[in-house]
Amino acid sequence: MLAPGPTKDGNPGNLPLRDVTDLPTRKERIDTIMGSEKKYPEYAASEWLRAVNAAEAEKKQEILRHRSKVERMIETDEIRLIAGADAAYDQDTIYAAVVVMTFPGLDVIEKTCSVQTIAFPYIPGLLAFREGPAIVDAFRTLSAVPDLILMNGHGYAHPKRFGIASHVGVVLDIPSIGVAQRLLIGNGATPAAVRGSTEPVFDQHVIIGMAVRSREGTKPVYVSAGHRVDLALAVDIVLKTTVTHRLTEPVWQADQWARRCRNINPGNGLKKRA
Repeated sequence: MLAPGPTKDGNPGNLPLRDVTDLPTRKERIDTIMGSEKKYPEYAASEWLRAVNAAEAEKKQEILRHRSKVERMIETDEIRLIAGADAAYDQDTIYAAVVVMTFPGLDVIEKTCSVQTIAFPYIPGLLAFREGPAIVDAFRTLSAVPDLILMNGHGYAHPKRFGIASHVGVVLDIPSIGVAQRLLIGNGATPAAVRGSTEPVFDQHVIIGMAVRSREGTKPVYVSAGHRVDLALAVDIVLKTTVTHRLTEPVWQADQWARRCRNINPGNGLKKRA
């Protein structure tokens, strides 16, 4: 299976779906990380991400949300690899990308893209059933299991307190954080213009997330805990991984890779994974 990748002259070409970047200056460290014995759990199966209709999806969401742990179960100094996940669309096809980066160095070491036919409609609050199957499939092609996932979407800041960042985190049993560009639910004040300024997001007087000024001169992003992290850690990681863009770097890289996958003709190196 192939995915788009640049040739020496800068033009798109075909690379293996799993593209591991050579980082000779950090080779020994990367080899150690990639040699991790961590594996995805056995229940990381499509049954928790697929549904024939909204009623079935809501039932599965309700069962799975009770497995979510909104508490700090990993410390910053334990994080060596961070993955960003995002998706792009083209008519009835979804291109789900995962980009793995070192932390805190933020060097890209691996990226992958899963291409599937969309099997579930867009329904607010049920995004995991639309994007989740392809995203989890992309994670399964990686050489290593990341220590933490940053997703373009919500975690706890969700009507059921279980958005796509929570859902994917639970299914893969990996600490996860939601980083969204707009609110799905809740309200709060606008953060000050200074980078790093925050304001809590409330829903019925309960703090469900944080509006974070990730970069001066841009709109805030909305951060929420997904799985096995608390809100304070989520905000800290988002700020530590935001460099040039409004979005955190792993999510921005995943967005760019998903778009690149979409923009290459599927008949020229991409195969759909149903």
